[in-house]
Amino acid sequence: MSHPVIEAEECIACGACVDACPTGVLELNDVAVVADEDSCIACAACQDACPTGAITEIVEE
Repeated sequence: MSHPVIEAEECIACGACVDACPTGVLELNDVAVVADEDSCIACAACQDACPTGAITEIVEE
């Protein structure tokens, strides 16, 4: 299982990841983007869309 991890210091809250997510599991807050890890399909669309590289995929076994 895999899910995105967002580095708050790197996130500029632009919303690109929210727009790119095909399942709508990302949420834009005032400071950072958070994910509903249980609903994530691990497609990495958010990671590819992030202009600052603030999102990485963590793989859990």
